[in-house]
Amino acid sequence: MKVKKNDTVLVLTGKDAGKTAKVLVALPKANRVVVDGVNVQKKHKKARSAQEVSSIKEQAGPIDASNVMVVCPACGKATRVAYKVEGDKKARICKKCGALLDATKEAKEVKKTAKRKTKKATAEESAENK
Repeated sequence: MKVKKNDTVLVLTGKDAGKTAKVLVALPKANRVVVDGVNVQKKHKKARSAQEVSSIKEQAGPIDASNVMVVCPACGKATRVAYKVEGDKKARICKKCGALLDATKEAKEVKKTAKRKTKKATAEESAENK
């Protein structure tokens, strides 16, 4: 499946066609995605005791992954997903502009490694000061 969690997608068909929103859950086995504010369903919750209150909650239901298209963060256009293999890593890229779609994931990894290095450096400095 070419759509992943936290992707921004454009809904192509259905009652919510034209909406752009974030993917909350990706269900690859069922080939479905849950998109924020799309296919909103009402769920009734009955009170089970005297202290509880009955309520009606709205939740986003799953839609088929073929009904959404990934929006490129670089060019801002809805695009098909291509793949590029570099070494042992496979990355998703935009068919229109060639930008990486997984760039945010790589940026998070860089931040994590930077934090680890700074923690080690501070631990070493405190050991030297003692």
